[in-house]
Amino acid sequence: MPEPAIFQQALAGEPLDFNGEDFQNINQTVQRTQELLKKFNHIDQTPEQRRATLSQVVGYSVPESAEINAPVHSDFGPHIFIKDNVYVNQGVMFVDLGGIYLDEGALIGPGAMLITVNHLEDPAKRRNVQAKAVHIKRNAWIGAGAMILPGVTVGENAIVGAGSVVTKDVPANMVVVGSPARVLRRVKGATQE
Repeated sequence: MPEPAIFQQALAGEPLDFNGEDFQNINQTVQRTQELLKKFNHIDQTPEQRRATLSQVVGYSVPESAEINAPVHSDFGPHIFIKDNVYVNQGVMFVDLGGIYLDEGALIGPGAMLITVNHLEDPAKRRNVQAKAVHIKRNAWIGAGAMILPGVTVGENAIVGAGSVVTKDVPANMVVVGSPARVLRRVKGATQE
């Protein structure tokens, strides 16, 4: 069955009408995802069963080398894209309608939030949403409790300090900390570009 057009509009960053008829496709997916995540998070399963459940959430086979720890939370589900050797610790929240891309070897600390959706500023359209993808590049590390906001790319090998709020792209091989996150220094051992 083809993916509803509104899903592609979300991935493309187009504003979405919360009251539009096609928004029901999102609501139906959210309900399905919540049921599957109840199973993932609360029912005793083997790692293989848990991976199979998560694969149902995202709509493709999650790589065997990826480790996603329960509980995991998502407000949508199918727009989480996980590569090999990704590690996601407990309590991570994915607000993924706009697309969350976890490249090979990405590490996501406990309680981190990756957010791709924002409401429109105009008060008359405030219930409507606009999504912008989040990209966590190869070997990047998101610290515990960090928040990655819509449209942010965290560069290869970069580190986001625990509790940081990331509002802008993080250059490759840099450590950022704070709220809003600012560059602290280069990653130790990172090669010069």
